[in-house]
Amino acid sequence: MALPLYVQGAWFAGALLFIFGLKGMSSPASARKGIVIAGYGMLIAIAGTFLVPGLQNLGLILAALVLGGAAAWISGQKVKMTDMPQMVAIYNGMGGGAAAAIAAIEFAKGDAHSTVTTILAVLGALIGAVSFTGSCVAWAKLQGVLKKAIRLPAQNAVNVILALNAIGLGIAMIVMAPAQPELIYFFFAVSLILGLIVTLPIGGADMPVVISLFNAFTGLAVGFEGYVLGNPALIIAGIVVGAAGTLLTQLMAKAMNRPLTNILFTPMVASGGGEAISGTMKELSGLDAAAMMRYASKVIIVPGYGMAVAHAQHKVWEMTSILEEAGVEVKFAIHPVAGRMPGHMNVLLAEAGVPYDKIFDLEEINGEFGQADVALIIGANDVVNPS
Repeated sequence: MALPLYVQGAWFAGALLFIFGLKGMSSPASARKGIVIAGYGMLIAIAGTFLVPGLQNLGLILAALVLGGAAAWISGQKVKMTDMPQMVAIYNGMGGGAAAAIAAIEFAKGDAHSTVTTILAVLGALIGAVSFTGSCVAWAKLQGVLKKAIRLPAQNAVNVILALNAIGLGIAMIVMAPAQPELIYFFFAVSLILGLIVTLPIGGADMPVVISLFNAFTGLAVGFEGYVLGNPALIIAGIVVGAAGTLLTQLMAKAMNRPLTNILFTPMVASGGGEAISGTMKELSGLDAAAMMRYASKVIIVPGYGMAVAHAQHKVWEMTSILEEAGVEVKFAIHPVAGRMPGHMNVLLAEAGVPYDKIFDLEEINGEFGQADVALIIGANDVVNPS
């Protein structure tokens, strides 16, 4: 059925606002504006959906919107800034789960689809299901509900067997379309278990990269299911999120000096020994450190998640103000995963009043350490190269 032009126009306008919103989120200074723009895009896309002729179950749709909106509003008001990564993880998981649910409904209908549509539905279901359970595990680890990594004997072999089974069942669903209910159940069960088993052994320190990867997965799943539903807003938004998530994942893995395959399939303890560190260490008192910074001409502060957990960013900014009043130049060097997620530390510092023009990414400021008198590393040992 061809949709009216005003419905397609609303979806297209929403998709454009998603793109502009994502562009705004590329800079801390414009991130808030970008989020608002993307939010308006979502409102327009939802409004366009209500204009689809013959739309049914309006009561259920409205109830879902009210419940989901209320849950998001309440949780958004209460969540601590340091807990934002796990909130991103669970929301991302819900997106993947929604994409898998869309595919499940299409399969349950038993309607005949083209081969291309069926393939994309199966891919979206597989990726969305893996993202759902994997993101739930990531949330549990960051929230402290799951306190240790769980690694099975022959873990990688189990991962491969589950993946091959999920792919095999997916191919069977394509070949035998419309698939029988038992085949659909087995396919989703294996896909959900795959996301669970792959993510359980990964340590909490690697979770930001995993969340970013699952974010890309969710985007791809949404894009595929958008094609199945004939919804251009879902297609565009899903592709944009998938591309952005993929680039972000590569950036984070590179910043951690670990390939993505190492993060997913090799525990941190087995990732190899570090290089020998040259130089000497001299222990100083707090008074000595204060004197060094007070009489320095340039100080670079490298904050990390430990600072955020201690809620020390306000005191750090207070110290920075005192140093600047004394004529000391102070800059902040931010690692991509310093606050568990890219941009997280920027927000934490902005919350304390640190101006954006004093915050620099590692590529921008690495060359300045040679000219700095003091580098103050506070709660960031995990993202600092000792050499």
